[in-house]
Amino acid sequence: MSAPMNRRSLLGMAATGAAAAAVPIALATAARAVPVLTGPRNRIDVHCHHIPDFYRQSLAEHGIDSAGGKALPAWSPQAAVTFMNRFGIAAQVVSISEPGVAYLPTATQRDAMARRINDYTYETLINGSGTVAKRFGGFAVLPLGDLDDPAEIANARAEATRAIKQLGFDGVGLFSQYRGVYLGDDRLKPLMKTLNQLGAMVFVHPVTPVHPDLGLPAFLFEFPFDTTRAAVNLSYHRTFTLYPRIRWLLAHAGGTLPFLAYRTSLLQYVTPIMQNLGLGVLDEQNLDYGRLFYDTALSPAPSAMMSVREVAPVSHIMFATDWPFSAQVFTIPGDPAPQLKRSFDSTELRQVLHGNALTQLPALRKRLGG
Repeated sequence: MSAPMNRRSLLGMAATGAAAAAVPIALATAARAVPVLTGPRNRIDVHCHHIPDFYRQSLAEHGIDSAGGKALPAWSPQAAVTFMNRFGIAAQVVSISEPGVAYLPTATQRDAMARRINDYTYETLINGSGTVAKRFGGFAVLPLGDLDDPAEIANARAEATRAIKQLGFDGVGLFSQYRGVYLGDDRLKPLMKTLNQLGAMVFVHPVTPVHPDLGLPAFLFEFPFDTTRAAVNLSYHRTFTLYPRIRWLLAHAGGTLPFLAYRTSLLQYVTPIMQNLGLGVLDEQNLDYGRLFYDTALSPAPSAMMSVREVAPVSHIMFATDWPFSAQVFTIPGDPAPQLKRSFDSTELRQVLHGNALTQLPALRKRLGG
């Protein structure tokens, strides 16, 4: 079983000349030999969360005790290691879930909290000792909340650079939107320029949309929808081709994006609407969702994975659990996602479980001794 490598066939397109040359360097790495982890721990979890005590306390002081409609779960470094040991996970690449630092009222406070979280992640987890040694990577949280404030964008650029260049983070985490402003917005272009210069892996995690629909918990379906909104917004604002060195990792198998890949491309054929929206003529690669990366968190079933395989190569799919928010899902020690065996053969499964992550996250691979 294998997915078509030329994803433009899905859209009736063919990559030629300059378009083919614009494909990110990351795609070229797919042909390399798949790194192999041996022993009982052979999985890399690229989507999981940490909730340091000082951060939880700050959230509580601002009346926040849930995320996505779920109560904030218990978390500690040792609990994370215990979970990994039970389910054959070599390392977690942790990130902060909603609301990030956007709940804080000033840019100064948001910057201070982001730096404190990232320092904690580096000192306690990434560079930790004892039982946590070589068990963690991280996507840095950036101090974003008010995108109308140029100083805040500058703070985010500085923190992204510090986290990756000085602290050795594996990338940065961004949310699908900030107060209703999605990631393709012009106000974020300076940040995208920095992330492009860094060649960063950017993990996109959903947040509760500004106007949720049906009164049900946002994690149930609004989270996947918001990831889709973010990806389509990035696409039609040309972010993928303007900043080709950014590697985008979408949570939860890309939300509904794989299923809607064809439909969301159709606007390119409706020239009057494109002109009315000020979008001009799109470069075909902006609609090539095969350049993106997808995790398996809460989406290991064939109904999701086969959709992802139709728009992206196996080399762009990475194992994930969404722990500890998903703790109730994992009740029997052993294989945390047995459904993946129904969508991937044994060679492909090694790629998904760890090979792809180790290829795309070289800092983590080095820490693990690879």
